[in-house]
Amino acid sequence: MAEETPITETDLHAYADGRLAPGRRAEIEAWLATRPEDAERVAHYRESAAQLKTRYDTVLAEPVPPRLERAASGRPRRWLEGAWRAVAFAAGWTVLGAALGALAAWQIAATRQPLGAALDSTAIARRAAVAHAVYSPEVRHPVEVGAEQEQHLVTWLSKRLGLKLKAPRLDEAGMSLVGGRLLPGEVGPVAQFMYQSDRGRRMTLYVRAESAPHRETAFRYARENNVGVFYWVEETCSYAIASSDLSKEELLAVATMVYKQLEP
Repeated sequence: MAEETPITETDLHAYADGRLAPGRRAEIEAWLATRPEDAERVAHYRESAAQLKTRYDTVLAEPVPPRLERAASGRPRRWLEGAWRAVAFAAGWTVLGAALGALAAWQIAATRQPLGAALDSTAIARRAAVAHAVYSPEVRHPVEVGAEQEQHLVTWLSKRLGLKLKAPRLDEAGMSLVGGRLLPGEVGPVAQFMYQSDRGRRMTLYVRAESAPHRETAFRYARENNVGVFYWVEETCSYAIASSDLSKEELLAVATMVYKQLEP
């Protein structure tokens, strides 16, 4: 019997980036299935990579600034293009380095932040949008626990978040539960429930526990790239409804439906 190849940190990063052969990917998925903490870490890798790509992937495609055009107007165009590519390449790595440093600093600050400290209320919209963008396109593995194990899913996520959660019924909106997963948040775990229509349109509900009660419950809307998000705070819980398939009006209708089912 052949000895199994050990799973390394490099393998986990390659898996998160989608750079593994199908056979090796299957091995790591089986390995992660029995190690929820490692699976949560891989999900965090994916989320961080998606954030970096969203914010900095366009640097090398930026047009030549007019001032450089004017400064190099006496030089051959080929030289200008080559010079700008070099500048853009260097700038891209500089920005990426700064982004990685900022992300690391943000993560360290988040781990040191007191649980009672107030968090940026817009952060949940950004993180919910990134999580939706990462997992909603998945065909074989869109969720960690499927809808057929709904009770187990709700119990597990409730225990991890320290909240009494439930998966809202969205039949009236033509959406059914696909399942859910546990994700890393700013200072603790968060839950994501995924829903899908008969036509394959998907929507996710992102839930975060708050360390202190909040009074404001008004809906707010944000758009992160092509993902629309309605989010609100209800006492010690923050919620965000995210979708790139539903219109703003459809998303608001779903958010209202969810709010009515989850309000105390």
